[in-house]
Amino acid sequence: MKRVDVRGKTVVVTGAGRGIGRSIALQLARRGANLALFDLHDEDLAQTGAQCAAESVQARSYHVNVADEADVTANMTRVVADFGRLDGLVNNAGIVRDALLVKVKDGAVAGRMSLEQWNAVMAVNLTGVFLCAREAAAHMIERGNGGVIVNISSISRTGNAGQSNYSAAKAGVESMGVVWAKELARHGIRVGSVAPGFTQTEILAAMRPDVLEKLTAPVPLKRLGRPEEIAHAVLFIFENDFFTGRCLDVDGGLRL
Repeated sequence: MKRVDVRGKTVVVTGAGRGIGRSIALQLARRGANLALFDLHDEDLAQTGAQCAAESVQARSYHVNVADEADVTANMTRVVADFGRLDGLVNNAGIVRDALLVKVKDGAVAGRMSLEQWNAVMAVNLTGVFLCAREAAAHMIERGNGGVIVNISSISRTGNAGQSNYSAAKAGVESMGVVWAKELARHGIRVGSVAPGFTQTEILAAMRPDVLEKLTAPVPLKRLGRPEEIAHAVLFIFENDFFTGRCLDVDGGLRL
């Protein structure tokens, strides 16, 4: 199989400041892609940018709120102006605001998932993916060079207790990827998704050892995933020209 060459291509990675996003950016940089890095955390972005630049590629940082339409539109346009092209997008930015739908204590309702918790996750994890993909696809179509869009979903898309908002958003992310694969194929744009299982990121690193043990116990491989393993799945989608409209589960065999 001839591998698609990403050398000299320009790829936007959202949530690129740390964790899985940083690993994705580095994997692409090592293959020779130039990176446009989106995040709200400027110090983290600077570190990711420096690591990518060390791979002898161009890397530029953009302070972007992916849930803000004007911000996304303006910065996607800046990317094209800065690099002269746009060939790929990885929709990785995401947040969690976990809570039970209804919390019950001693037979009485003690709490509810708030509308703020619901809206915050939907804004970043679903609307942000929509906005970034829409603008990236428009630029790819206008330039006529095709491209690749990869959405980061989650194993939680099948439903995970305490994550009504996150599960709904991540299910939507995968579904939108299928829709876009069908709509954009005629323009030479492929769209795929990656659904990580529990992965070693800053969020999980802050958990107590006993909580982490409970997370890994049902995983057949008996460990957390590594960010670079998720990034490798993203790279596969970029480099395999016959992959579109599907989701890769990278979860150690776990089923929720």
